[in-house]
Amino acid sequence: MDVTAREDRKARAEQLVDALAADGVVAVATTFTDNAGITRVKSVPLARLPQLAAWGAGTTPSFDLFTFNDSIAAAPDGSTPVGDLRIMPDLDRVVRLAAQPGWAWIPGERYEQSGEPHAGCGRLLLRRLVDDLAAQGITMSAAVEVEWVVSVAGTDDFVPAALGPAYSLARLGDVSDYARELLEALTAQGVEVEQFHPEYAAGQLEVSVAAEDPLAAADTSILVRDTIRAVGRRHGMRTSFSPKVDISGVGNGGHVHVSLWRDGHNLMAGGDAEFGLTAEGASFTAGLLEHLPALMAIGAPSVASYLRLVPSHWAGAYSCWGLENREAALRMVTGSAGSDAWAANVEVKCFDLLANPYLVLAGIIAVGSAGMAAGTELPAPVEVDPAVLSEEELQSRGIDRLPQSLQTSTVLFEADDVLAEAFGSDLRGSILAVRHAEMEHFATATEEEVAAALRWTH
Repeated sequence: MDVTAREDRKARAEQLVDALAADGVVAVATTFTDNAGITRVKSVPLARLPQLAAWGAGTTPSFDLFTFNDSIAAAPDGSTPVGDLRIMPDLDRVVRLAAQPGWAWIPGERYEQSGEPHAGCGRLLLRRLVDDLAAQGITMSAAVEVEWVVSVAGTDDFVPAALGPAYSLARLGDVSDYARELLEALTAQGVEVEQFHPEYAAGQLEVSVAAEDPLAAADTSILVRDTIRAVGRRHGMRTSFSPKVDISGVGNGGHVHVSLWRDGHNLMAGGDAEFGLTAEGASFTAGLLEHLPALMAIGAPSVASYLRLVPSHWAGAYSCWGLENREAALRMVTGSAGSDAWAANVEVKCFDLLANPYLVLAGIIAVGSAGMAAGTELPAPVEVDPAVLSEEELQSRGIDRLPQSLQTSTVLFEADDVLAEAFGSDLRGSILAVRHAEMEHFATATEEEVAAALRWTH
């Protein structure tokens, strides 16, 4: 980043200061999300925003190796404590935080002190892969569903703060004031909410947002979760996004919806392949399905993730796809008759919200693009819950269980050449170090201990 670029960024930030001050902003937080899926922050007083924009905020590269409990996985070469990076805020995404008065938020990207991109930055990786798609004339639309539970504050145990049957109006009534304030805050922050409803498990809620480009979708996922936590605190509630809040409960997913577009046309609709997929849409989906077991180390990145992946619980525990099949790992969504041209998309059901959304969407683009390049073909869709099929029929149809442990998915991730090339050796190595550190931490833990340890981290 040269002097001219820094001066331009400083001038842009100076123009933002007065408007933010008029909105009551006194401080700005800029964030990045680490390989354990935790969003880390540096903040400055509003008057320092131009300096932040031009020169960034210092941060250690050790964050590439931070685990869920803030221990640091050791780098084999002993370099963990050495060096410095700069978090550079993306001035195209400045948000005044409606539920945290006086604060604004800007997602950041990490650069070396030399001004070169940091090889371990997930947001920069996603930006590069989005650009690679654009070079092929293709754009992606994406959205991350957010599921969470609300709990009574004042205890580390999970005590549901909303009761009533699943999906019920009664449960919505328990949280109507909280939900109203949440929806108002999200709207004020420019988040387009499509649906809000009580979910299946005790105290569980879900919000769905409009699809955006992948960078914006990942940013929105971070922003939505921060807003949910903030509103919950104002109402005396604790918030958990964990895939297994309580062993007896269902747990929270982080379903990802993606569609591809060329020249304004949805490649997931209007084609000659199964369910209207175009050839490119089908091969992209096939690439995603083929590499999904390895991608689980990114999208289901914790020991706790695999406590959620239970058959017949709508978690997508089998490596297969199907039309509106909520038990398939990839659910083909076409929408109501007449809406497929804009509504058709593929939903990845086996991921959860402990994942770094930038890495998740980068991984989806990488393996889907490999599928398009190779012309990979989709297997036959699955029209039933795979759990009802016999072992013989599962084998004959090529349907496998997805990895049932972080250890298995990590081994597959390490062996996956497509993901290795896309992520690069530095980022791949730090991801593996963080995964191995978590596995070692929980080597002798019970399921209850795993759930308790991850309940409030994210």
